[in-house]
Amino acid sequence: MKIVNLLNKVLKRPNTVTTRDSVVLITGAGSGIGRLMALEAARRGATAVLIWDLNEKAAKVTASEVEALGASSHGYGVDVTKSDEVETSAADVLKEFGRVDILINNAGIVTGKDFLDLSDEDVSRTFEVNTIAHYRVTRQFLPQMLERDYGSVVTVASAAGLIGVARQTDYSASKFASVGFAESLRAELRHRGSKVHTLVFCPYYISTGLFEGVKTRFPFLLPILEPQSAALSVIDAIEKGTQMRVMPGFVRLAQIMRPMPVPIIDAVADFFGINSTMDDFTGRKNEAARPEDE
Repeated sequence: MKIVNLLNKVLKRPNTVTTRDSVVLITGAGSGIGRLMALEAARRGATAVLIWDLNEKAAKVTASEVEALGASSHGYGVDVTKSDEVETSAADVLKEFGRVDILINNAGIVTGKDFLDLSDEDVSRTFEVNTIAHYRVTRQFLPQMLERDYGSVVTVASAAGLIGVARQTDYSASKFASVGFAESLRAELRHRGSKVHTLVFCPYYISTGLFEGVKTRFPFLLPILEPQSAALSVIDAIEKGTQMRVMPGFVRLAQIMRPMPVPIIDAVADFFGINSTMDDFTGRKNEAARPEDE
């Protein structure tokens, strides 16, 4: 009987959230896959798609594109590292739209520096945007999701949150932390019997410009991802009730290797060129003007 109950629990229908008629909020959506997810949500019939970005002008441009597709929208200039800005903008959202059904924590930055070249400010900023912001933003909208027992919290992490990578001691660590945030939140919601859905997305490099100059040794196994396919993958995963999505599927190897001895993990990573991917990294030319858009 215990085995049957366990199987029923494992095989139960996943918690899903439909994009149609939903209110969607995406951080870092002024450009990159955030912008593409916003446009896709509008195409799928979202009632409203709300755009948060450090670059208010970019946020408003995306919002106008969303409106052209038939959904309500508003572009907000929000620095997700500042609690007062997050709280004020969240209050404005809830006052005007009443709720958020799908929250996508997408804002992210990367320095691409060697460890000894990182300043305290570099490390703090990376964690503030890539990790701590998830706490700030999620706590604004999760209470009303719990009250309605409906909604989705999405964490855009990275394959670098599953395996350490050279020249990413700040970025990779922040993404490991965001994966831990998503997994623990999922566990907490399950433990309390909530139907609120969570998704953690762990993609390989995406050709948005954020990782300009990165390279891959085996593109047929570990391709540099197209932004459109990554954006579609996230929206599809929400609607299917998927709780963890890695892209491409070969990235799962990083999870499979975790119990292996360190020398084997290192040898496999070296064979696939993981630690040389950042050798020619340059990053986005206007990173200082628009840092938050995975």
